[in-house]
Amino acid sequence: MVIARSRRAAGPGNYLAIVVFAVVYLIVAAYWPRPLWVAGLYLIASLICFVLYATDKRRARNGSSRVPERTLLVWGFIGGWPGAIVAQQVLRHKTQKKSFREAFWATVVLNGGLFVALSSPAVDRLTTHAVQTFLTR
Repeated sequence: MVIARSRRAAGPGNYLAIVVFAVVYLIVAAYWPRPLWVAGLYLIASLICFVLYATDKRRARNGSSRVPERTLLVWGFIGGWPGAIVAQQVLRHKTQKKSFREAFWATVVLNGGLFVALSSPAVDRLTTHAVQTFLTR
């Protein structure tokens, strides 16, 4: 008996990651307020990431040079992953290649973990101490 493997289709369930991150962001911000530029970074990186995915999709259809996957992953890692998820769903792009999906979700997890770690008071104290030490020398 041969069982055909279905290709993984993009699904709206991927939007759940954005909702979870928004909740985490609000909880972190309630305990450890973040500067407004942090939210701005996510918004701008997401817009850039969406445009990069759209450009890559257009180039793929036209047979011209593609946007490197590394570029898409780097922009996702620095905060553009919400825009990447929206682009993947809306454009139906970069949803089939397993190695890319795995790398993409790894960058999402790393970015979220880094966000929480860098938002903690311990990092603020370390940074303040390092700056004070540097200025008093």
